[in-house]
Amino acid sequence: MKVLVIGSGGREHAICWKLAQSERVNKIFAIPGNGGIAQLAECTDIKTDAIEGIVDFAQEKEIDITIIGPEATLAAGIVNKFNKKGLRIFGPDIEMAKLEASKVFAKQTMARFKIPTANFAIFDNPDEAKQHINKRGTPMVVKADGLAAGKGSIICQKKKEAIDAVKMIMVDKKFGPSGDRVIIEDCLVGEEASIIVISDGMHFVNLASSQDHKRIYDGDSGPNTGGMGAYSPAPVIDDVMNNHIQDKIVKPLIFQLHEEGTPFKGVLYVGIMITKDGPLVLEFNVRFGDPETQAIFPRLKSDLMDAIEASIDGNIENVKLEWDQRPCVCVVCASGGYPGKYKKGIPIYGLDETAKLEDVVVFHAGTKQTRYEIRDMKYETNGGRVLGVTALGRNIKAAIDKTYQACGKISFEGIYYRRDIGYRALRREGLRIKDYSRKT
Repeated sequence: MKVLVIGSGGREHAICWKLAQSERVNKIFAIPGNGGIAQLAECTDIKTDAIEGIVDFAQEKEIDITIIGPEATLAAGIVNKFNKKGLRIFGPDIEMAKLEASKVFAKQTMARFKIPTANFAIFDNPDEAKQHINKRGTPMVVKADGLAAGKGSIICQKKKEAIDAVKMIMVDKKFGPSGDRVIIEDCLVGEEASIIVISDGMHFVNLASSQDHKRIYDGDSGPNTGGMGAYSPAPVIDDVMNNHIQDKIVKPLIFQLHEEGTPFKGVLYVGIMITKDGPLVLEFNVRFGDPETQAIFPRLKSDLMDAIEASIDGNIENVKLEWDQRPCVCVVCASGGYPGKYKKGIPIYGLDETAKLEDVVVFHAGTKQTRYEIRDMKYETNGGRVLGVTALGRNIKAAIDKTYQACGKISFEGIYYRRDIGYRALRREGLRIKDYSRKT
């Protein structure tokens, strides 16, 4: 089977890494890929929004199944284009991609189906949004309606912060047309978790739970990022809580969308806040999470292609996934300055040494191969989030220790990573996270 993976991040490297383990996959292509993906797949430099070019490539290479990583490619309607050409593709169509591409659409869908979420109001006029802010209490969350690379949700402790957020989104247009509308909603208090399922439009299969760390600094402080680390499983999601989430959130959404004639096929990612009032939905995504995928896939013992093909063919109720019971932790090594401005083209050292560690895998995100080798330097930085250093351990503490041991072997100018990934899981066991500060 020939498989095409669209994307260039750590998530796509994890997908290719898992597909390479399948006996059913004999050739992987990637558009555009990255330095690490190039070790597993034939990479072609086509932009992920060049839908017609991707369609032509899939036809030319006689691709059997295409898997989409980035949300923007799904929102652009690639699934509809592939379906019209009779090409097999994994993911939701353009209408269902709006569950992520439009927070307004997602919130209206939740309200219609009575899916528990934060109280919210929608505005397309900045002055009306400011009037609403002045009438309500804090804290609150201001969200851009459209896609914003994970940075369009702003938690505001004071009214001035919320008014400034509205100005930045709606007036200054930091996120472009994604900020034509905003949602202002209650700020939920609790512990976050990520629930990911693969659906065929009527049924679904669960992936292992996970929890990510979106803020740039330790202690979950500072601005949001695309994600600075993740671990799986999330202890806050026990069997009782998982069943509750399936019964009150996932099943109603999948079933009622099917009943309305707009079935959801592909990956549904549910961002959950576990509050004192139970689980509430923060957001829907329509693709594998990043960096959650990097923490989940090393635990997946089953063939990923079984679930992907069953989603396309409509028989996912027959799929049973097996899991490694060991926890897995992923720590993102980022470029200095991220999520703001950062340099590219900086040599990366230590990856050969890291590869010798047992139960450790480094997923490439913002990297590219160099044209020369000095010592073990085969790659250089090419993005904000550069690497996802990942390890399995007999328990969460062992997985965390092993991951940070691996991080310590990697270096590049300006390297930055959080030192507290997984601290909530440790705290549940009465443990504190070790001091993983880099020695200088």
